[in-house]
Amino acid sequence: MKKLLIVDDSALMRRQLMTLFQAEGDFAIRQARNGDEAVRACRDFQPDVVTLDINMPEMDGLTALSLIMAERPVAVVMVSSLTEASALVTFEALHLGAVDYVAKPGGTITLSTDRIAPELIAKVRGAAAVRPTAFRAKRGASSAGASARRIQEERQQIAPAPNTARSGAFEGLLVVGASTGGPRALEIVLSGLPGDFPWPVLVAQHMPGAFTRAFADRLNQCCALNVREVANTLSVEPGNIYIGKGSADVVVASRAGRLAVLSVPESPHYLWHPSVERLGQSVLEHFDARQTIAVLLTGMGNDGSEAFAEIKKRGGLTVAESEKSSVVFGMPGELVAKGGATVVLAVERIARQLTDWANSPCSTRRPAEAIKAR
Repeated sequence: MKKLLIVDDSALMRRQLMTLFQAEGDFAIRQARNGDEAVRACRDFQPDVVTLDINMPEMDGLTALSLIMAERPVAVVMVSSLTEASALVTFEALHLGAVDYVAKPGGTITLSTDRIAPELIAKVRGAAAVRPTAFRAKRGASSAGASARRIQEERQQIAPAPNTARSGAFEGLLVVGASTGGPRALEIVLSGLPGDFPWPVLVAQHMPGAFTRAFADRLNQCCALNVREVANTLSVEPGNIYIGKGSADVVVASRAGRLAVLSVPESPHYLWHPSVERLGQSVLEHFDARQTIAVLLTGMGNDGSEAFAEIKKRGGLTVAESEKSSVVFGMPGELVAKGGATVVLAVERIARQLTDWANSPCSTRRPAEAIKAR
């Protein structure tokens, strides 16, 4: 039986979350009303997973999280409202060590709980499965803001500014998918790409619509490439990273003989959105797999694994984030299980591999069979 700590200043919300997880039948549950109680409860109760509200009296969730992670690291799922301000705080929480987040939609508390219940249960279960030793090691590996800034400072010394004149034809396409733990992993990978990275970059990160604009803006501050949210149809150009808008799907298509990226309504055929699988399938339909690199980062489930395995089968190159650096090895693990990973790399090593591949002539890139996972 897993131990769950519910932290929220609303008595009604605590009661409803208590009822929700009691019905699951395999959680021992304790409650806390604010950040100060949460810190003490983590010390005494030693939960396996914590749901943590952000806005609370006496001590807010972000302060509590920093103290919890310093004293006894534990898997934390943030519970945040759907506002841009909350999005910014949520990304800070992820960089402090939170595993995941659930966005509370507007409306009454009862309605909000009903809407988020399936997602919250799935994410709490996924977080509870994170091994504490791996989680602690991961925190040390990617304290994101400082890590990203350091990488960018190093790149600025050796890489030229993006060549915005290189519009039109381009040799290849980089496609990246992520879910749980993805914001931190994406910041590490994308900030490690130099300003002269020659290929456009398309990203599908499972995220609500109210969060992706703030996420794109945050990435734009630490990346040498331009980062744009895909809220409408955009021409795909080198020098740009395209982040799929949340609560929708992102796909590529041909427009007037050129490749374009666009936001489309969620498809019920896919569980999570923006769907990595749907993006990958659209790439297979409209672009040469032999000129594609696909990267599958941390996340629950198997989203993207089939399409990315097919990209490798058709001659493309693929990267699966290693189990050691993943918050959850589900998605990259599925790619490995399908034989679809050209290499398996810790998150800190991925950007260098992508840069080497993209800057190598097609004729000199090593075939997938010759590259050993490491």
